[in-house]
Amino acid sequence: MRKPILKLTLALSLLAGAAPAFAVPVSASAINASWLDTSYLQQGTVGVSYSSNNSSRVKVMITKASTVYTYDLNTNKKIETFPLQSGTGSYEVTLFENTSGSNYKKIGSTSVELSSDSESKVFLGSVQNVNWKDAKNATALAKKLTSGKKTDQEKVQAIYNYVVSNVSYDNELAKTVSGVYIPSADATLNSKKGICYDYASLVAVMLRSSGIPTKLVMGNTSYVKEYHAWNEVYLGNKWVIIDPTVDAAYKKAGKTIDFAKDSHKYSVQKVY
Repeated sequence: MRKPILKLTLALSLLAGAAPAFAVPVSASAINASWLDTSYLQQGTVGVSYSSNNSSRVKVMITKASTVYTYDLNTNKKIETFPLQSGTGSYEVTLFENTSGSNYKKIGSTSVELSSDSESKVFLGSVQNVNWKDAKNATALAKKLTSGKKTDQEKVQAIYNYVVSNVSYDNELAKTVSGVYIPSADATLNSKKGICYDYASLVAVMLRSSGIPTKLVMGNTSYVKEYHAWNEVYLGNKWVIIDPTVDAAYKKAGKTIDFAKDSHKYSVQKVY
């Protein structure tokens, strides 16, 4: 039997968090921050709310020193939340609106400061691609699966076991996924299938809603050839790598693999 892991194709190079590839004209608009909500700054996140008059594409850029994260803003939502995941210190949050082609105008830019107290809460937050506040079914299932479990290890294992056993890899989606694709935990549960981005987001949604700090990580691994997504979970006072996509493939093939992965087999590019 061919290893199903070889089928784990994924086109994530253009998904959220990719390096910005748009040109900003010199004649940027006046700077303001009426679109920025800092009420959840103590939780390590910021909110962005902006309505485009002409349905233009809008981007949010969050910069800390040389680290840059760029997101597509869903202007149909009242507000979207984004993490300040690069540690304590000053961040620059900038909003851009598309004018034509790859040209964007600056809507506004402002600085926010993340304290050390807030830094530890970032990976519990409900953010654009780990949106547990809107995932009613996923959070309800997480509560059910972790009921009676006394330790974080038991809770993580229960959620991990469910996802690995019940979600299958979606090869068709992997072939057609767009550059603005954002996972929905409830949609993944409903269809029982997804790409690695869906697996990692679902696990993060369920664990964060259970009070367990969890990262959604993107990069490369020796387990698959393509750009990949997985999780890091805070257990025993350290971050532990788990990879529900790879493990689901092994389980489907009737093989076993270690729950905690070797960090040397993973190369991190983006963390959410």
